[in-house]
Amino acid sequence: MSIPQTFIQELLARADVVEIVGRHVQLKKSGANFSGLCPFHSEKSPSFTVSPSKQFYHCFGCGKNGNALSFLMEHAGMNFVEAVKDLAGQYGMQVPEEDISPAEKARQTEQRQKQATLSDVLEKAGAAYRKHLKNSPRAVEYFKRRGLSGEVARQFGLGYAPEGWRSLASVFPEYDDPLLAESGLVIVNEEDDKRYDRFRDRVMFPIRNVKGECIGFGGRVLGDEKPKYLNSPETPIFSKGRELYGLFEARNALREHGFVLVTEGYMDVVALAQLGFANAVATLGTACTPEHVQKLFRFTDSVVFSFDGDAAGRRAARKALDGALPFATDVRTVKFLFLPAEHDPDSYIREFGRDAFARCVDEAMPLSRFLVEAAREGCDLNTAEGRAHMAANAKPLWMQMPEGTLKRQVLGDLAALVQLAPGDLNDVWEGKRPAQQRREGGSWQKNEGGGSWRGKDGSRRSKDRDESRYPRTPLRGQPMNRATRALQILFSDPGAWERLSHDEHHLLCELPSPHGTLFAWLDSQHHDHGPQPWMALREALQGHVHEEFAVAEMGKVPPTIESDLAELADILVKEKQKRRDEEMQRLAAAATSDPEAYARYKALLEAQKPAAKA
Repeated sequence: MSIPQTFIQELLARADVVEIVGRHVQLKKSGANFSGLCPFHSEKSPSFTVSPSKQFYHCFGCGKNGNALSFLMEHAGMNFVEAVKDLAGQYGMQVPEEDISPAEKARQTEQRQKQATLSDVLEKAGAAYRKHLKNSPRAVEYFKRRGLSGEVARQFGLGYAPEGWRSLASVFPEYDDPLLAESGLVIVNEEDDKRYDRFRDRVMFPIRNVKGECIGFGGRVLGDEKPKYLNSPETPIFSKGRELYGLFEARNALREHGFVLVTEGYMDVVALAQLGFANAVATLGTACTPEHVQKLFRFTDSVVFSFDGDAAGRRAARKALDGALPFATDVRTVKFLFLPAEHDPDSYIREFGRDAFARCVDEAMPLSRFLVEAAREGCDLNTAEGRAHMAANAKPLWMQMPEGTLKRQVLGDLAALVQLAPGDLNDVWEGKRPAQQRREGGSWQKNEGGGSWRGKDGSRRSKDRDESRYPRTPLRGQPMNRATRALQILFSDPGAWERLSHDEHHLLCELPSPHGTLFAWLDSQHHDHGPQPWMALREALQGHVHEEFAVAEMGKVPPTIESDLAELADILVKEKQKRRDEEMQRLAAAATSDPEAYARYKALLEAQKPAAKA
């Protein structure tokens, strides 16, 4: 979906960040700003500030900051489009859509209405299940036996689907309503069109989306009948590959604990909440997908997968590894917790206590180590064949990781085990010649001593020196330069670009790529749409050749509630001086043979004298 930039600007101009944040955080006036306890981490004294003049929030404790849209994205786990729609709805604004036909617009409107209707049907069924729970001693006894309190049962909306084939007929008089089948509550026999309840004689767990709307159910038998667990089928509002049980209920606890614990069942989630770990969620009868992981990283930067230590648990963890690898950046943490085969999190805590389980979480296996273990499984590293097999296993795993320091370190760990230099292992995976051959254009020549390197200049080097066998690869990372910091400031502050002069615009746009290209893009965006917040620029950057670079650098913006224009001015002064110094070097080299170059050199030299005296 494409949302016009002008609408986003109008929406942010109309929205009041104090009002939006104030619905979730108790704010008090503090000078020109408002302050309160941060909703993104646990704290006892307020460090969270909201500026009505800047329409900006910032926490001096955890560093979270942004505008009304980013608050909805961070606090409610929405994506950008969802946040725009939600904020627009709060102010009675209709979100326009670019390049969409009337037929497609009508289809999307109908789909949204159906989704809302299906959620209403499921909410009504959930209320009936909760009422049935109060009248079922067997179901109440089951929950008590599992150690659940009435408070936790209310928090998660637990219920009971009674015995009988058509219990929902008392809730929905029109039992043949197609919505009952489409929502997954009723099964229709295609042969004779007979209908009956999907969930019968099961304790019920409502599944909610991040907005708290009921989108499906999970049901568990009270005994050992099969299937033990039963989930709603795929519907227009429920997809097992995208939804996580307990995420809505765990939102605040995720920020308090600092991580999310991913378990294998909804009973684990509810039991853990009862035992002090309200930061748990569960997949819904399916393997953990990249969509699951991406959704979790909207709420926290640390994910711990908890699986049984048996073969099935290892297989589940291996699938979770595949889902997590594309999101394993340098600022995120992914771990894998393997409990003894006879335990799940619930039973482990009850036997050994909360502190013991917390230690297990702290000592869980990092993603980097689990990747290496997965790659070396079944490989004899004492043989060349086994090491080559491990390298082949590791390639598809390592290639999924995003670029960064973590990826390079994992490459080093893998290379050490297969006895290659990191650069050489990467070259093998990319089908290239060894790095030193590419650099020097020579070749190995066998001889009695084992081999030597003959370069293009005829020089030789022994193969037994580590540096010749495993050539060092230079570090590519560099400290943040002035151009990058200027980009951060200008992309963060919507009004900063228009405060600069035409010459300063020209100076920035002429910088080498990617900075100059991005500043030129920002200039065109400002010309077409006026000042825009980073969230709007982020949306417009999609598909840009330097999108990845810009997003990565903006993710490192130092915390500040005010745009540091003084720092920007200092950067521009230094860049201008650097440009003058470079020009003077060129002019000095040409001055002996070019009178115009000499005159220009003298003029620049004279212009700098007052500044030098000062």
